[in-house]
Amino acid sequence: MASTLDSFTNAVQSAWQAVSTVDEPAPSWLVVGTAIIALLLVWVRPLWLKTRHVITQAHEGSHALVAALVGRKLSGIRLHSDTSGVMVSSGNPRGPGMIATTFAGYTGPAVLGFAAATLLTLDRPAAVLWSILAALAVLLLLIRNLYGFISVVLAGALVGAAAYFGDPVVRYAAAYLITWILLLGATRPVLELARTHRQGRGRGSDADQLRGLTRIPAGIWIAIFALVTAGTAVYGTVRVVVTHLG
Repeated sequence: MASTLDSFTNAVQSAWQAVSTVDEPAPSWLVVGTAIIALLLVWVRPLWLKTRHVITQAHEGSHALVAALVGRKLSGIRLHSDTSGVMVSSGNPRGPGMIATTFAGYTGPAVLGFAAATLLTLDRPAAVLWSILAALAVLLLLIRNLYGFISVVLAGALVGAAAYFGDPVVRYAAAYLITWILLLGATRPVLELARTHRQGRGRGSDADQLRGLTRIPAGIWIAIFALVTAGTAVYGTVRVVVTHLG
């Protein structure tokens, strides 16, 4: 029993040491280089069709996180190869909790990106990677389809390899690349939603659901999504630039 307790204690201490590691500041070339790569991954359409899976995982995970925080019962998440996804929860079909849960999807990736950027300004890339890995582990428990399971396992394997085996440069490269993708990529789905809404094909979207919950037009909600995601991207970028490149 004592040896088991000692092993558990050592494991907890090792995990905490890994998460709380503070590295030397990231080199400027790495910060700029990962930002350029992320911008290409978000801007170039063939690349975006792959990168968007990261945003979808964050989108559905944000729905699930807020749903749990407001007391809704989570039923599961499905992620699809066309980068769409759906999170199912049960509870009061109306009210502030449902509004918050629905609102969290499009804004969640940007908020997560800003949180990661904040940790990076404190020279904590390991904390970013291990936090993402923990989030992916929880997300995996909620996945209810094969494609979603495979995509989350693959993402977790890549992040875990960088966190566990990588040196500080590798950790910074992985953490910054993911952070830039979240910050820079969060707004593009909102712009795509705005386009489909103008074409009359936005029925059933988060904005359309919010319109039904609040009677506020879907276009207003899309504008709010854009304001939050773009504003967070700008502010997060400025913080990183001032900290590491200023």
